[in-house]
Amino acid sequence: MRSAAITIPRPTADETDVIQRRTVRILVLSQVFGGAGLGAGIAVGALLAEDMLGSTSLAGLPSALFALGAAAAALLVGRLSQRDGRRLGLVAGYTGSLIGSIIVVLSAVISNPALLMLGLFLYGAGSATNLQARYAGTDLVAASRRGRAVSTVLVATTLGAVIGPNLVDVMGRFAGTIGIPALGGPFILAGAAYAVAATILHVFLRPDPLLTARAIAPAPPIPSAEATARSTEFTPWSGNLRLGALTMIITQVVMVGIMTMTPIHMRDNGHGLADTGLVISIHIASMYLPSPLSGWLADRFGRRPVIVAAGLVLLSAGVVAATAPVDSIAMLALALGLLGLGWNLGLISGTTLVTDGTPLASRARTQGSVDLAVALAGSGGGILSGIVVNATSYTALALAGGLLALMLVPLMLRGGAVRSAPATG
Repeated sequence: MRSAAITIPRPTADETDVIQRRTVRILVLSQVFGGAGLGAGIAVGALLAEDMLGSTSLAGLPSALFALGAAAAALLVGRLSQRDGRRLGLVAGYTGSLIGSIIVVLSAVISNPALLMLGLFLYGAGSATNLQARYAGTDLVAASRRGRAVSTVLVATTLGAVIGPNLVDVMGRFAGTIGIPALGGPFILAGAAYAVAATILHVFLRPDPLLTARAIAPAPPIPSAEATARSTEFTPWSGNLRLGALTMIITQVVMVGIMTMTPIHMRDNGHGLADTGLVISIHIASMYLPSPLSGWLADRFGRRPVIVAAGLVLLSAGVVAATAPVDSIAMLALALGLLGLGWNLGLISGTTLVTDGTPLASRARTQGSVDLAVALAGSGGGILSGIVVNATSYTALALAGGLLALMLVPLMLRGGAVRSAPATG
């Protein structure tokens, strides 16, 4: 991958601070709409697929397709960002999800499962783009503040992510008035939200934070041919990169697996769309709202203790979900809230580790590749969740997820000291 063809003049320190504050404001605004797009569709994707395919064992397919689409988008957004800056990469990702939302609505109208699969795959690009935006918030800050920078961008997703699922019932009724099946309604909202997010970034994310970071970075010494060859090798399973990536992979598998089957579990036990939307909105709020605390903890006490905490919180989420009475919305909401909190702790600490261990010259490409691995793991979790529930029960799935998350504790204890890289890599 060649270096970015776009360059900008080298800004002063004061100008850099102004650019960083503006960048965060624009990312925060776009994330509100990106969160709404994510929350609206994810609450009903499994229900729509189950209706079309007529099988609970395939109800995990939407999450798998979301994750596969997110995997492809993570790689694409990372590489576009590496070459041309964050703005182009993020806009491309949101545009892909807009197209996917339109295709899902069309598939619901004509009841075409193949078209639904394509739409859900493209829709997954929005999830990856929401997450890739967190990296853009770290391009211009020092290593000691990266956790808080990540958290500021992520917490902005909360507002939209909470609003989206709670509009599921409203959008379903609206869809019915214009001849679209109720479960297609939330994807109308998702498409509109992603369109607004892409427009905000395209118009206002200037100058580009990654290109600005390159402009202010000290010129590196001219390397030998052997050193140049080594520097282009991507080695995600070493040092901070390995620990950060494995953390995000494990938390993603656990979160996706349990979250995917919760709406099916609720519907099978007599709960309606409004109840499902409430529980999922609490879950998504818990995925993003604790971000400032998680970021502060990662900067103040280090990445590794926060990762251990993530494993323990996810274990508690699995236990609560497994033991919650089927008629208790409060207990299911608590379980999904803990699930979101554990994911948040793992994501922010893992993200800062990955950024700490990545040089600026290859940062966006490496971040995209790590997110690719995380998304593929989430896809596997989505597929397996439906199979496990069909073969055993939701209780077994929840307990298995909690035990898998517990692996984070020995992983961090064996990981050795985690050191932060210089801010410029």
